[in-house]
Amino acid sequence: MVKASFGGEYRDPASRPPTTTGIRKTGKPASESHVPAPTSDWVVVVPVKGTAGAKSRLGSGDNSALAIAIALDTVAAALATPGVSGVLVVTSEAASVVFDETEALVLIEDEPAGLSSAVELGVETASEMAAPGRGIAVLLGDLPALTPAELGAALEQARLHELAMVPDAEGTGTTLITAADGAAHNPAFGPGSAQLHRAAGYFLLDLPAESGLRMDADTRETLDALAGRLGSHSADLR
Repeated sequence: MVKASFGGEYRDPASRPPTTTGIRKTGKPASESHVPAPTSDWVVVVPVKGTAGAKSRLGSGDNSALAIAIALDTVAAALATPGVSGVLVVTSEAASVVFDETEALVLIEDEPAGLSSAVELGVETASEMAAPGRGIAVLLGDLPALTPAELGAALEQARLHELAMVPDAEGTGTTLITAADGAAHNPAFGPGSAQLHRAAGYFLLDLPAESGLRMDADTRETLDALAGRLGSHSADLR
């Protein structure tokens, strides 16, 4: 695991990066001679708010511990997914320490400015990890029931499309967007993001409504409905 600050200046150069992902420890830009190839593996960007105001719809008070637990389960599922060559978590300094125990690459935003900023930083950094056949996926970090098999099935479909997306269970939000090798992301997370992503050219992937990849946990009711399917971190704090 390698920790980085905003802009890619790594704060812990002695740390060992993942040894099997091909992710550059230095974060240096990929060669300009990179030639896109059919997508065979993915770098997955997971933005994590990690502040006291995270997941306010889960109830009054500080929900940051539960939000981090949900993000940890999401990251764990991504790390265990076939075809994922690396996971890049974008978060705050305060929240970063909990991801140090995972095999994810951690990017710290010195001044977190919201989801769009975190996604932009993550995609920009992931682009520097380019390799023939490597696509970039953005996965929201609030999917406590996600399994590696579900994410793997979505990425297997996604490799056939330049841009692809997965909507949430309600069909209005977005939980995953992908860009195959050689394609450029145009993220539009926020209210009505499913429609915005479709308009931006993202292909709608065919996944069942009950898939853990579509079950973003915004409320206690959602968490209660997912009882028995939650990852271990979320289940401990629900």
